[in-house]
Amino acid sequence: MYKTAVIGDTASVSGFAALGLSVFRETEPEKIKKLINKLAASDFAVIYITEPAAALVSDTINKYRSKKLPSIVLIPAIEGNTGDGMRSLHEAVEKAVGSDILN
Repeated sequence: MYKTAVIGDTASVSGFAALGLSVFRETEPEKIKKLINKLAASDFAVIYITEPAAALVSDTINKYRSKKLPSIVLIPAIEGNTGDGMRSLHEAVEKAVGSDILN
């Protein structure tokens, strides 16, 4: 059975544990990269990552964009929304259907 993970700072991700998601409180780029690679090699189908954490490891995230699993989804952090998550979603939808149907 596939699992779901959440990566980011403590304040932003702690609440996801109550939903049964695997929570990883990490903000150091090298540790986040290793964690994403480890989760991708395991049974994790979805990895939610806060926008600030994702900005630190964009090269690692891009490596998985063309792969079927895991799906890496950017989410806002507690301090606010940078818009990177929505941009990423728009790009994925446009790539999948040929046009941006979200606007």
